[in-house]
Amino acid sequence: MDTAFPDRVADTDAAALLRINLTYWWRHRRLPKLSAPTLFTELVQLRKLHDRDRRLPAMADKVAIKALVADRLGLEWVVPTLWAGGSLPMRSHWTQPIVLKSRHGCNQNAFLQDGGAADWPATRARAARWVRSSYGGWLDEWLYTQIPRGLLIEPFIGAAGRLPVDYKFYVFGGCVTHVQVHRDRGGDHHWALYDPDWAMITPGGAVTPRPSALREMIAAAEALAGGFDFARVDLYQPAGRPLFGEISFYPGSGLDRFDPPEMDGAMGALWLRAGGHRLVRRGTRGIPIEARV
Repeated sequence: MDTAFPDRVADTDAAALLRINLTYWWRHRRLPKLSAPTLFTELVQLRKLHDRDRRLPAMADKVAIKALVADRLGLEWVVPTLWAGGSLPMRSHWTQPIVLKSRHGCNQNAFLQDGGAADWPATRARAARWVRSSYGGWLDEWLYTQIPRGLLIEPFIGAAGRLPVDYKFYVFGGCVTHVQVHRDRGGDHHWALYDPDWAMITPGGAVTPRPSALREMIAAAEALAGGFDFARVDLYQPAGRPLFGEISFYPGSGLDRFDPPEMDGAMGALWLRAGGHRLVRRGTRGIPIEARV
């Protein structure tokens, strides 16, 4: 029996289907073809609705994942955890640049170049809001609702106050097929898409030099994403040293547009060949997956 995709999922109801259709329409100006998907962004919606693989929350938990990365890749790939807990201490204990994150959500972080000395009370209040609020509900991102709420602090790994280049490896069936490169996050943010041989796919984009540890990072991404039909593994290479960032199973919640747009279909085909057809099969059982809008 395929326990990762139960025939009927309690929270896959008409309301969830309606939200999925509405948010997809809002970003893509079309409804997702959930009964016969061809696009990557459509398959993300199906995963949100039907994939209840119990491995996903542990892999996306920013605290728990570090032990797995250390075991598979080695401790040198892990950004150290300076502190973890449910609420920040009354005073900052750090003087070096640090990064504060929630362990259970995305885009919940603060980059504190002074260790938080300038306005620690405001930082504590902001972090407390992250912990009080559930994450993943309104976009139906199930796995985030299964991660314990909490916080962690890591050393800042950028240079001269700038965030490091973010290399996002798309892994289908255990093989890296694309690398999305994000530069100047927090400033003039821009990104481009490359193939594994570092040929640029994004038209007219600014070229990012090939990272010296590209082969090592590809091998690391494939080691971490092995056993999944699709996962995106985010890595960094500050000062020439490759480091693990996080793993995503719902990139952009399936709402971000690709550049070039045809990559949505190309990656959808890769996912279907790697096993995404299971999501389609499960979606045809029990509750119809096409919501009427």
